[in-house]
Amino acid sequence: MRLSGSITALATPFTASGEIDFDAWQRLLDQQLEGGTQGIVVAGSTGEAAALFDAEYDALLRSAVERVAGAIPVLAGTGLSNTAKTIELTRRVAALGADAALVVTPPYVRPTQAGLVAHYRAIAGDDALPLVLYNVPGRTGGDLLPETVAELAPHANIIGIKEARSEPERMAALLAFKGEGFAVLSGDDPTACRAMLAGADGVISVASNVLPRAFRRLADLARGGRHDEAQALDARMLAAYDFLGVEPNPIPVKALLQRQGIGHGLRLPLLPLSPTHAASTATIDALVRELEHACRDSLAA
Repeated sequence: MRLSGSITALATPFTASGEIDFDAWQRLLDQQLEGGTQGIVVAGSTGEAAALFDAEYDALLRSAVERVAGAIPVLAGTGLSNTAKTIELTRRVAALGADAALVVTPPYVRPTQAGLVAHYRAIAGDDALPLVLYNVPGRTGGDLLPETVAELAPHANIIGIKEARSEPERMAALLAFKGEGFAVLSGDDPTACRAMLAGADGVISVASNVLPRAFRRLADLARGGRHDEAQALDARMLAAYDFLGVEPNPIPVKALLQRQGIGHGLRLPLLPLSPTHAASTATIDALVRELEHACRDSLAA
């Protein structure tokens, strides 16, 4: 399996009483498919995986696999702080029909680089699913270094990396490992255009929850080497990127989804967007709708 283009790290919509809103979930999935999204991640950090009970996790993934019906890859977030538990969860999502596992570096425990190599090789060696490495030091407390990725990339079951560090030097170092069997994906929306113009295969995006058409268009332009057009579209999305960073993910994106009638909040300890930023939501919502409308015709063409 080759991952590329615009892939969405889906938020998990809840009802006003805090249960999973499966009707809203289906609408979100349909919106992604209609918008041209080229892959989805279920129950990643954007999906509040840590707040989901096992039965909820399974039901979300099962319904996504059924709804997508093989049209695009379905990735499931399985990275935990313990290797054996990560293997167990990866086996579980394989049985539920996931196409690949997105495996973040073990949160909180901060293993050495040698420990990370052993961790990922053990999971990949179990042969349950193809793995995508995920590096997001701001959330996990550890950094998967390029020289460590170099050791892991040749493994047949490790098919790519989602890199959330924004420095161009980090992306340049990882692009050296890009190949037929290993995709390099940006995990940072504000620098995803730059990464794809430099040669990254695509992006796993938060913003594409509400901007699926715009992100598909951005990926097509950037991966097609159309620098000026890609950078112009990226510049139009700058205010949205800024808004999505005003509070920890997925708080801002869920505020925008709520305006679209998809979900009603988050689970503790996450709270809804604070009043300080709430006034900006209507402005960004209008921008999102404008961008999606503008990109509709270009995708149809």
